[in-house]
Amino acid sequence: IVILLREIGLYGTLWGLVIVHSIFGMPILTLLFRNYFSSVPEELFKAARVDGAGFWRIYFVIMLPMALPIFVVAIILQITGIWNDFLFGVIYTKPDTYPMTVQLNNIVNSVQGVKEYNVNMAATILTGLVPLFVYFVSGKLFVRGIAAGAVKG
Repeated sequence: IVILLREIGLYGTLWGLVIVHSIFGMPILTLLFRNYFSSVPEELFKAARVDGAGFWRIYFVIMLPMALPIFVVAIILQITGIWNDFLFGVIYTKPDTYPMTVQLNNIVNSVQGVKEYNVNMAATILTGLVPLFVYFVSGKLFVRGIAAGAVKG
């Protein structure tokens, strides 16, 4: 992947990291959405077909509005997974575009001079604010989405 990103000129850039996270996020999101959509009753599709709706109308008018909870779950999983990722940030970016977790590691593990625990704690709290904010804002929909995707029948 590093060679491919280098060949297309995206190695060391934020866009290269976005592409890598998108590729590695696809399998789990595909399974998540598949389980959610397979739990939708078949009678709903039959009723829409009887009413004259085609494939795309069923998808945009029925499926997408019903899928709001699973979209929220997918967004939360991706945001927190990407935000907390360390390895991809080190491998696929350069020091001037390091993500927050890599910067936090650099701050906490610096060995020059006296350890300043107040700076370490401030950096840790600032790094943890984004996932905390995402969970607080979308907590109710997250629980609904997990429950809806887990139960079938």
